[in-house]
Amino acid sequence: MDVKCAFLHGVINEEVYVQQPPGFEDKEFPHRVMKLDKALYGLHQAPRKWYETLSSHLMENGFKRGRIDQTLFLKKKDKDLLLVQIYVDDIIFGSTSKELCKEFEAIMQSKFQMSSMGEMNFFLGLQVTQAQDGIFINQEKYIKKILKKFSFEDVLSIRTPLDKAHKLEPDESGKPVDQTYYRSLIGSLMYLTASRPDIMFAVCLCARYQANPKESHLQAVKRIFRYLKGKAALGLWYPKDGNFELHAY
Repeated sequence: MDVKCAFLHGVINEEVYVQQPPGFEDKEFPHRVMKLDKALYGLHQAPRKWYETLSSHLMENGFKRGRIDQTLFLKKKDKDLLLVQIYVDDIIFGSTSKELCKEFEAIMQSKFQMSSMGEMNFFLGLQVTQAQDGIFINQEKYIKKILKKFSFEDVLSIRTPLDKAHKLEPDESGKPVDQTYYRSLIGSLMYLTASRPDIMFAVCLCARYQANPKESHLQAVKRIFRYLKGKAALGLWYPKDGNFELHAY
């Protein structure tokens, strides 16, 4: 679900003045400035004011805000539960009841101009596949994108993200590498760990050396990309029913 012109709904309390847009000047007072009543795109206050407007509307309609994640809103009705997650002007929601979903759509459309995107299959770089027995989340498209970005499309794949035969540690005598390039590689991999816990340890280990990366550290990062080349389709599977146990090592 997407809110059209979301930031324009925020009401600002501060005094903000703008010049008259070229071609739309007041003929009587062409040199005067205008005081804003509502937020505009580009204002520092705009995202916050939009969030305040939206959260107030939801809470007025029976929603409760999450204690830890304050962009998560919940609403209970009898035994059913409705969850609403907000990311700026994009909204995803799900419920144990179709009626609650319809009720939420009506609540939003009563105040904002909305466009419904249908069943979610992509959100913030995450691919979402919904099946009868569960939900699968992965980032295969994102992996292909970063492989292309850093020219790793034609590298040979490898079975593990980390070489256990060689311990990664500070390499004082090693050849320095470009710090900006190294950090860019690490940043791209960190975003990927949202759906790939199998690379989490290797990425965090390589991230320790961003301040003074050496050739040995860069080779370790490249190994992670080689691993991803052959394992791009892996992701997280959340089963609908049955015992779901989380194992960590």
